[in-house]
Amino acid sequence: MAILSILEFPDPRLRKTARRVSKVDDDLRRLIDDMFETMYAAPGIGLAATQVNIHRRLFIADVSADQTEPYALINPEILEKDGVIVTEEGCLSVPGYYEEVERAEHIRVRFENRDGEQVEMEAKGLLAVCIQHEVDHLDGKLFVDYLSEARRQQIRKRLIRDRRHQSTADVA
Repeated sequence: MAILSILEFPDPRLRKTARRVSKVDDDLRRLIDDMFETMYAAPGIGLAATQVNIHRRLFIADVSADQTEPYALINPEILEKDGVIVTEEGCLSVPGYYEEVERAEHIRVRFENRDGEQVEMEAKGLLAVCIQHEVDHLDGKLFVDYLSEARRQQIRKRLIRDRRHQSTADVA
């Protein structure tokens, strides 16, 4: 397994729309395993393939406190949404920022699992929020898109500045 590099906002590759996965095979399962290793090391509760510069409709999630409930969702499609929940969201591609975002509290999603089997699942609360957040990534959308333009630009500028300072520190 391997730790993958996570793209960070405002990288334009995060805005690409992911393509459908046409075949679930050993290469895809290896990618899923690498994504789990990357997500757990970060640490995070979800990671879309788009975030590791692989533009295929795939993401992983594990909202459990002890990393015992991993999900791999291939070609996910949200079929139903209801209720409203406002939670503080963060993102591995927007490190260090947490903002309140409104999402559906309950969803029903259809996807293929790591064995290529078609699955339908109901999710509520944090898992529902996580799934919606990751599906947004596959569609080229980030949680900062739910914020005001001014706040989004503020976060963008700070992340760029912080990266510049980090690069300078790495050279010194």
